[in-house]
Amino acid sequence: MAKFAKGKHALAISDRSGLAFPWREMVTEWNGAFVHYSEFERKQPQLEPKPFVADPQGLEKARPARTEFPTEDFLPNDPFTTKASDATVSVAFENGNMSVNDIVRFRDVKQLVVGGVDQSTLQVSGMVLQGDITSTDSTITLDFTSGMPSSGFIVIEKVNLISGLFENEVVEYSGISGTNLTGCVRGTSAPYRGVAPKKTNASSHSSGAKVFGAYKITALSTRTESNPGMPTTVTIQTGFDFELANNATSAATGGGFQCTIGPINDRG
Repeated sequence: MAKFAKGKHALAISDRSGLAFPWREMVTEWNGAFVHYSEFERKQPQLEPKPFVADPQGLEKARPARTEFPTEDFLPNDPFTTKASDATVSVAFENGNMSVNDIVRFRDVKQLVVGGVDQSTLQVSGMVLQGDITSTDSTITLDFTSGMPSSGFIVIEKVNLISGLFENEVVEYSGISGTNLTGCVRGTSAPYRGVAPKKTNASSHSSGAKVFGAYKITALSTRTESNPGMPTTVTIQTGFDFELANNATSAATGGGFQCTIGPINDRG
């Protein structure tokens, strides 16, 4: 194959100036021009400007920052167990992740009576306001308070007639006198699974508004199982206890199918 000469003594004509220069001092520009190195010009950046686009205005699939209310869970079949002449009720709830002092509300109890404890008592339901209240009233009168815990939380149901949205208010009360809830702290929230949701707003409510109560978890029940890995044993939460206002009359297990448990307020 033929080889090119090294051009030690050769001259070349510059494509730019037309002058003769030593061949070995010649260079090739970006456009193919063969010029002396003293004439070399780099490619002008403006010949190929970098494309620019508008700045991004937001994230794809963005969601607003918000705190979700905890939701209801299904309890196992016949979750409630009462003891004769005892106020303690045990609730079966495997891996419920509950905490002592959580405030829980039961719904959809199918059995009318469990161990002498009626359905409305387990659900702390059926009460209504007796008389209008303002957003600052610290005493709230209900049509009845029998079966309610001596202190705790209630939720007053309220629906905005324009938007159709729930505007429930959670109220903490410190005592009961007749049909009056006393020492009420308005516009609060109740802990559930160790976390207190965003506080509700204190507002006025009309006579006849529905009121629901709840129970405080007093103890947790667990079991220990062996684990093939590390740690060698694991603790599984199996349920919890709460206290009735009055003793159950007999030992029984019941409640029915698909009773639910949840926070006292699961509406915004």
